[in-house]
Amino acid sequence: MRNNRTALVCGSTQGIGFAVAKKLAENGFNLVLLARNEEKLTNALSLLDRSQGQEHQCLIADFSKSTELKSVIDSFIQKGNTIHVLVNNTGGPKGGLIKDAAPEEFIQTFNQHLICNHILMQAVNPGMIADGYGRIINIISTSVKQPLANLGVSNTIRGAVANWSKTLAGELGQYGITVNNVLPGATNTSRLAEIAGVKSEKTGQSVSEIFEEMGGETPMNRIAEPEEVAAAVCFLASPEASYINGINLPVDGGRTKCL
Repeated sequence: MRNNRTALVCGSTQGIGFAVAKKLAENGFNLVLLARNEEKLTNALSLLDRSQGQEHQCLIADFSKSTELKSVIDSFIQKGNTIHVLVNNTGGPKGGLIKDAAPEEFIQTFNQHLICNHILMQAVNPGMIADGYGRIINIISTSVKQPLANLGVSNTIRGAVANWSKTLAGELGQYGITVNNVLPGATNTSRLAEIAGVKSEKTGQSVSEIFEEMGGETPMNRIAEPEEVAAAVCFLASPEASYINGINLPVDGGRTKCL
């Protein structure tokens, strides 16, 4: 049954973002896809479920240009559109040791992740409050709980986003809005293939061997598929998750060692 609610999914042309968009559409949501590549957006839009009368559309914006993003989302909201579910999701920075990172890398990544998340939240929040329903779901990383080797800048900024989210959850709960983080572990995406490719060049291992090694680090003995992360996001977006607020939910097959 169509639920007549609208979800905005960022980075939704591939990987986890696209899997989330597909899953939400299958559950009756109207989708707004947001990414920087118009051709990929058009293709992704054509693949979404419409069997329940859903209406889907897309917005073009680059997260490396926060002022451009603000202009795009403000214009969309000013036309009378309401977003009930915001899924913040964007690609991570390049890997590397934190001791070697240039200060500019931290600034750029902070803008792409926390500042852009904040811009989107501020744009959609009034509509959520007016409707008495809101879900803000941030796709981050298990590095929030356990820093990952050779991802110094990412570890730092992901932690900032998690604390922003927890603070926001305390402020917005009174309005029927929940704010939660989903923390994927190793997931079969182009981002993971990129990381594996860099490691392959350094070690001489094949990418498939590295993927197998990553999977072996989990009790499940495999990496995740994007659809498995999407299932967790879809639950948190639903009315059934109305009393789940301010949490970090790892979807990592049990790899993270802490609780």
